[in-house]
Amino acid sequence: MKKHWQHIIAMAMAAAALLPWRIMNKGSGTRSSDGGWYRINNAGTEDASQPLEIEIYGEIGDWGKSAEQFLAELNNADDGQRPIVIAINSIGGEVGDGFAIHNALQRLGERVTARIDGFALSSAGIVAMGAHRVQMHDNAMLMMHNPWTWAAGDSEEFRKIADIMDQMVEGIVASFQHRQLSIDEAELRRMINAETWLTASEAKDMGFVDEVLTGAGSVSNTTSLRILNRYRNMPDSVRAQVEKEPEQPADPGVPPTDEPTTTEPQNSNDPDKAALAALAVAECSKAGIADHADVIIKASGLKDEAAVMAAVKQAKDVKALCVLAKQADMAADLIKASATVDVARSKLFDKLVANSGQVEITNHPKVDDQPAPSAKAVDPGAVYAKRRNQQTASKGAQA
Repeated sequence: MKKHWQHIIAMAMAAAALLPWRIMNKGSGTRSSDGGWYRINNAGTEDASQPLEIEIYGEIGDWGKSAEQFLAELNNADDGQRPIVIAINSIGGEVGDGFAIHNALQRLGERVTARIDGFALSSAGIVAMGAHRVQMHDNAMLMMHNPWTWAAGDSEEFRKIADIMDQMVEGIVASFQHRQLSIDEAELRRMINAETWLTASEAKDMGFVDEVLTGAGSVSNTTSLRILNRYRNMPDSVRAQVEKEPEQPADPGVPPTDEPTTTEPQNSNDPDKAALAALAVAECSKAGIADHADVIIKASGLKDEAAVMAAVKQAKDVKALCVLAKQADMAADLIKASATVDVARSKLFDKLVANSGQVEITNHPKVDDQPAPSAKAVDPGAVYAKRRNQQTASKGAQA
């Protein structure tokens, strides 16, 4: 059973290595050790005329691979002399990692060319703007927008987050202004705020791109395209790809058959299982729980899309609950244990009680648990009766 799940997860990881889109068949290359969002080609060649090509064909910062790790591998592969081509087809990702890669490419100087093969969206566009020269295929897309995030906390926390987001915008503006643009800063800010998608010719006219390349690729459809639904101004041509159902390739080694589908459990080689595993990986990345994809795959059993989405939602809600309770370090263990929200809430309650030293957390008024006074309490009725007797006696004496 363990090997079965390991095989499923391996298939998901392999599928994720191709996410979101593979436009061109680049042949052999060295992908990062865990199959992440980039691949280094031509690192071992002795031909100094061959450029060192770095493919960024996934979500930046995904699978636990940071900009620091990316740049370390790039530095190890770079001999300091060869030209470097950064091939980009990415929906973006961590904006901080995008800034770091952008700045590193600028430091490498005139040797660096960015080539937008398909999508350069969000922070992937920031990366591209760090190159000395930018090329873009005529069927590719460049997109810029304000940063976004999800968070939990009180009003003060949200004010701090809003301030940080505003600072991020300044970094995005500065990154695009490293190009010689034909538009002023006010127009650039308007485009960023409006979530602007540009074709290659539009990007070139505005100075974001130096050269438009002809052909060689399109936005192929995969499950991860659903991630693009987060964007409000997606062009109709891209939206059509998002809404199109992915087609399962036919197996050339299996002849067609009219036999009815059996209800036997599908094994790990079933393409439907692989597609569901890829969906789990993509949705986990979207939800910010990419490092828990294997748990989601196991928890859902890859029964169907609804089971996968339910498992992702449960893990996401558990993580959000932990963040809200300021116990984010508990999220990993709770998700690994496939804990429901109710179970997580109970565990968090126990942790909060233990940390506070209180026996119970309640919104009832505080009970006075001080010892009873030793003096006898005053009886208002007895006082009133005594006063009434005194008044009666006084009237009798006057008579």
